[in-house]
Amino acid sequence: MKKLFAVPTIGKQLCAHFGHCEEFAIIETDENKIVDVRYLAPPVHQPGTYPRFLAAQGVSTIISGGMGMKAQEIFAQNNIEVFMGIHSEDPSKLVEQYLADQLESGNNLCDH
Repeated sequence: MKKLFAVPTIGKQLCAHFGHCEEFAIIETDENKIVDVRYLAPPVHQPGTYPRFLAAQGVSTIISGGMGMKAQEIFAQNNIEVFMGIHSEDPSKLVEQYLADQLESGNNLCDH
């Protein structure tokens, strides 16, 4: 089964705050294996633009340090799973941990 993940990044590592990223790592998996990794520059950041942008890409799971409530609400409305409270790491390693059922979410690292 194919699945598309998005990880907000700065310098190709997980960005602690979803809305402050430079790029999104878009990671495609098939049969629990990574088959493609690409980086997309996000649109200009305004409330709600990043979640809508990622939903339009077909993303099904977001792995993030933290994000605001509006972003969380938009993802929920689009049936997109959100893993938050994750600390900086290589995006592919985070997806591998998710696929192995070893990724643990924690507290939202965003304060708004």
